[in-house]
Amino acid sequence: MSTIGDYIKKERKKAGLTQEDFAIRSGLGLRFVRELEQGKETVRLDKVNQALAMFGKEAVPGKKED
Repeated sequence: MSTIGDYIKKERKKAGLTQEDFAIRSGLGLRFVRELEQGKETVRLDKVNQALAMFGKEAVPGKKED
């Protein structure tokens, strides 16, 4: 099963960004980016959406992407 963290990691690497570069460009902390990519379950949705916005996406609770 693919997670949002997996998606972020894949897209970040495709864009040629390190975790640190991604954190700086997205305005998020490096620790948050690391925890998100490692699958931490207790991350804030607003920050997840801030990360997803880098790739034109948004997480909607209870809705799965097709």
